[in-house]
Amino acid sequence: MLFLGIDVGSSSVKLSVLDGNSGKALASTQYPETELEIASPQSGWAEQNPETWWNCIVEGSKKLFSADNVDASKIEAIGISYQMHGLVMVDSEQQVLRPAIIWCDSRAVPYGDAAFNELGNDYCFGHLLNSPGNFTAAKLRWVQENEPETFARVHKIMLPGDYVAMKLSGVINSTASGLSEGTLWDFKDQKVADKLLAHWGISADVIPDLVPSIGEQSEVSAAAAAELGLRPGVKICYRGGDQPNNAFSLNVLQPGEVAATAGTSGVIYGVIDQPASDEKQRVNTFLHVTDSEEAKRNGVLVCVNGAGRSFSWLRQVLSLDGTPVDYNVLNKAAEAVPVGSEGLIFHPFGNGAERIFQNRNIGAQFTKLELNRHGLGHMVRSVQEGIVFALNQGFDVLKSMGGSAEVVRVAKGNMFLSPVFAHAFANTTQAAVEEYETDGAEGAARAAAMGCGFYNSPAEAFAGLTKTGVIEPNPALIAQYQDAYSAWVEALPVAN
Repeated sequence: MLFLGIDVGSSSVKLSVLDGNSGKALASTQYPETELEIASPQSGWAEQNPETWWNCIVEGSKKLFSADNVDASKIEAIGISYQMHGLVMVDSEQQVLRPAIIWCDSRAVPYGDAAFNELGNDYCFGHLLNSPGNFTAAKLRWVQENEPETFARVHKIMLPGDYVAMKLSGVINSTASGLSEGTLWDFKDQKVADKLLAHWGISADVIPDLVPSIGEQSEVSAAAAAELGLRPGVKICYRGGDQPNNAFSLNVLQPGEVAATAGTSGVIYGVIDQPASDEKQRVNTFLHVTDSEEAKRNGVLVCVNGAGRSFSWLRQVLSLDGTPVDYNVLNKAAEAVPVGSEGLIFHPFGNGAERIFQNRNIGAQFTKLELNRHGLGHMVRSVQEGIVFALNQGFDVLKSMGGSAEVVRVAKGNMFLSPVFAHAFANTTQAAVEEYETDGAEGAARAAAMGCGFYNSPAEAFAGLTKTGVIEPNPALIAQYQDAYSAWVEALPVAN
C-alpha cells in the first residue's frame, strides 16, 4: 500500500509517497523549485493566495506520479502538513475571501496584546496556555476591525491545512491541535475557546467541526481526484501543523523528547505531558498531534522567524549577477573562520515579530563589523551562529518547562546540511544532535498510514525511519561557543 504526504510551506509545497510495507519513501518532489512569493503590501504584513498552494499541489502531483515506481491508483490515504498560524477565510460557497494572513505576519500583535490585557493572565495562561499574541485568533480580530465587509461574509475560518483538506474533499473541518496553534482552544475546558471569541463579539459558528489529528477525516472528492490523478474516495487520515508534524516525523512522541528544524524559520519543539506556559511569552504551548484522553501530549515551541530565511537572504544579496551562489560554497567559506566569527555578530530577527521578544519586531543586523578584518566567511559564519544563538535562548526556557537537554532529533536538511550550523547547534545547546533521513511530507504520509490503521503502533510506523548520524558536543569547543553566545546576548538591541 502507498501513502501520500503533502507538506504546504510558505516557500514551496513538498509531496512524498511512502511504501507502507518497507516504511521508505518511494518518491518525493517539491513545487515550485524556486521560493514562493510572500506578498507584503505594508510593513510587517505577510500574505499568500491559498489558491497558489493548491496549484502547487496539482503541479507537484503531476511530477510525483510521473515516476516509474509510483502507481497513484495504489494510494490508500493522505496526510497533510502545513505552515502554522495562518488565517484562511471562506464564504458559504467555499470561496476564499482574501489572501491568507500567514505565520510571519505581524499586524495582529496589538489586537492579541489588548485581549491579553483585558482577559488577564489567569485566563490566557490557565486556559489558552498562551497570550493571543500574533496567532490566528488575533488575525481574525484584525480582519473584523479593519475589513468589516469581508468579515461579514465569513462562513468558516481555517488553518492552511484545513484549506488543503477542503480542496481535497469539499468538506470543511479542523483539529483541536490546529485550533490550539491559533489560541482558539481552551486546554482547561477541552473545547473551543469561546470566551476569547465572545470577548471580541465573534460567533463560534465560524469554527469548523473537529476531527482527530490522526484518524479518518474525509475523502478525496471526484473533482479533486481528477485534478490530482488519484482515485475518488482516498481517505484523508492526518493533519498537523509543520512543527508538530516535524516532531512526529522524527518519532518525537513522548515527554522529554525534542525535535528541531531550521528551514525558513528555526524551531525547537519539545513534548511534555503537562499544561505549561511561559508568562514572558517567549515560547508557546500547543496540543501535540498525538494528544489523547489516555495520554496527554503538549508541544512546547521555540521559534525564530528569520532562520533559514536569513541565510537565503545573504545568498540572494551575493547573487546580484543572476547566478545563485551555491550554498556549499558559502558553507566552505564559513568553515575557514573560527568559532565566534572573530567578533562579528548577526541577530537574525528580520522576518516579522519574534515570540522570544514578546512579539516585537526588532529587525536583523550585523554588529561589530570591522571592514579591515571581516570578510565573506565571517558574514556567513556569523549568520549561522546567530540563528543557533537565537534558538538557544528559547532552549533554556524549554528545559525549565520539562523539555530534555540531552538529545535533539533533526531531519538531515535545510540549515543542518551545513557542518558549521550543525556543530554550532550541538556545542551551544550541549545536546547530541541525531540526524534522520526524513522530511515533513514523508512524516505526513507515515501519519496517514497510522490514521487509516495500516500501522497499529508507533513502533511499526517508525521501523523504516533511518538515522544517518549523530553530532556530539565537543568538550574542547563548548567554552568557545559559550563565550561567543554571551557576546551575542550582550549585543542584543533590546533586553529579553
